[in-house]
Amino acid sequence: MQKAVETVNTVAIRFAGDSGDGMQVTGSQFTDTTALAGNDLATFPDFPAEIRAPAGSLAGVSGFQIKFSSETVFTPGDAPDVLVAMNPAALKVNLRDLKPGGMLILNSEAFSAKNLTHAGYQANPVTDGSLANYKVFSADITGMTLRAVESLQLNNRAAVRCKNFFALGLVYWLYNREMQHTFDWIAQKFKDPLLREANVRALKAGYNFGETAELFDHSYEVR
Repeated sequence: MQKAVETVNTVAIRFAGDSGDGMQVTGSQFTDTTALAGNDLATFPDFPAEIRAPAGSLAGVSGFQIKFSSETVFTPGDAPDVLVAMNPAALKVNLRDLKPGGMLILNSEAFSAKNLTHAGYQANPVTDGSLANYKVFSADITGMTLRAVESLQLNNRAAVRCKNFFALGLVYWLYNREMQHTFDWIAQKFKDPLLREANVRALKAGYNFGETAELFDHSYEVR
């Protein structure tokens, strides 16, 4: 059964993760696709405070915010409606900006004891009730990415690096965006055919997860 679609006028989405998680690429691809769809938009890339910050640290968080609308957009928006946080540090740095009642999409695999400690959490915010004011959607983005590309037999680091495209595919589904522009970009960007195929698979897997999983009961459309 096809899920319902809710029409909204304006949305601000922030992608956030480690500096190596590809959040600038993710945000840029969503931006290009949104522009091709005819929406007005504004963006705000947010680079890490320290270029060589340790993985999982607050200083290494990278973000990209896009606000898009069926109406005129004047700013990228201070308070996002949606926060995609790829690890605990990204959540901690950006949660204060998320609108009350806003949507949180979390990469559950990254919320390990080690990563929580790196981010300064005493307890897991996903389970301790501190996120009760938000709509929380937690999914094993890393694990599902690895399963999507498993047959390609990439090394673990290369396979894990595809997870930003899984997240992008999921948000493409959530806001009814076309994937073709990103397919074309991947074809031009990656010379290695295995990496091209891996990123395409991750993108499709994220989109299909949104469509088939029971995590979301409906998607959104910004005309």
